[in-house]
Amino acid sequence: MTAADPASRLSWSTPPAALAVCGVGGLVLVGATFFADDGPGRLLIGLAAIGLLLSTGLGLRQRPRLAVEPGDPARIVVRGLTGARSYTPEQILRIRVVRYQRLGRRMPMLEMDVDDHGDEKLIIFGRWDLGAHPEDVLEVLRIHINSK
Repeated sequence: MTAADPASRLSWSTPPAALAVCGVGGLVLVGATFFADDGPGRLLIGLAAIGLLLSTGLGLRQRPRLAVEPGDPARIVVRGLTGARSYTPEQILRIRVVRYQRLGRRMPMLEMDVDDHGDEKLIIFGRWDLGAHPEDVLEVLRIHINSK
């Protein structure tokens, strides 16, 4: 495998440049809040600033969002707000790409059904979460996990 080979990539997360742009945009909006001369405008700009800064913080907290831990057996690690969860191939019930209607377009999403200690969970990743096309990630996961 070469470095350019997509199958060599074993972790996915929101691109750092996108998080940097969100953070800078949030800081710019914080500054713009002080220059707004009307109350409702100041409130809306402040809320947008908080939203961008929260998105940046969440994106940084959840890096890498999805990863394959090589080994025997390989494991899938999903990082969320409360920390990382690890799943063996036996716990992965199904992985597939589903297209959802969003903003007038069909957007691909990576869906994982997992058995989390007796509870079935559905985990959905979009392109923002993965920093890559969900179909490419699915292909790599199938190579490394030999999932259903």
